[in-house]
Order: sequence, then C-alpha cells, then structure tokens
Amino acid sequence: MKKDIIKTDKAPKAIGPYEQAIRIDNLIFTSGQIPIDPKTNTIVKGDIRTQAQRVFENLKGVVESCGSSLENVIKVTIYLENLNDFEEMNRIYEEYFGKSKPARSCVEVSALPKGVAIEADLIATVE
Repeated sequence: MKKDIIKTDKAPKAIGPYEQAIRIDNLIFTSGQIPIDPKTNTIVKGDIRTQAQRVFENLKGVVESCGSSLENVIKVTIYLENLNDFEEMNRIYEEYFGKSKPARSCVEVSALPKGVAIEADLIATVE
C-alpha cells in the first residue's frame, strides 16, 4: 500500500496538523474543506450558496490535482451549521455532483471551524 500526501494550491493550505488529502493506491481521501479562498487564504463570507460553491471548488481542486475529477467521487460527507440551508446547499451540490450522484451523508453540527456555515469532505477514485 502506497500512501501519498496531496498538496495543491488549488485548495487552501491546511490550517492544522493534517494534509489536504491522502492518496492510497487509486483512492483519494480529502480532509474537510471550509469556504476559504486558496488565493487569499481568507474565509469567503456570504450566504450558504456562496460558501457551498467555494467548498465544492476547493474539493474539485484537490481531486483534479490528483488527476481525477468530481465524476469519480464515490462518497461525500457534508456538515451544515443549519439544516435549514439543506435545500439551497443541495442545489449547489447538484451543479457539481449531479451527473455522478455519489453516496452522501449530510448532518447538522453545532459549530464549524472559523464560524462558517458548511464543511465537506469526500472520497474519490483515480482511474
């Protein structure tokens, strides 16, 4: 089993003692992404739509840096600070994952890092 550490400037640098992602053989395991703009390293303010788009762009950047794509995602976990944001988040999610329809979990949590409204992580394959 070969374990590769993934680092890319297409997603924010890790803000703690973890890696952006780990690749083992043909599987990619991402760390949770919050709405941080990788160019400015600042939190993207705004509604759930704006924050979700940034989170999914960050995840897309990590996956693509491994030579994969969102179409190869097999599992997504989403954490929302407010489950009332589910419908709007779901519309954005469908824009990114609608074709591939990976398995998914979505839960409400009491708080997220840096006071954001959403965090997500995923597992994908590399063909």
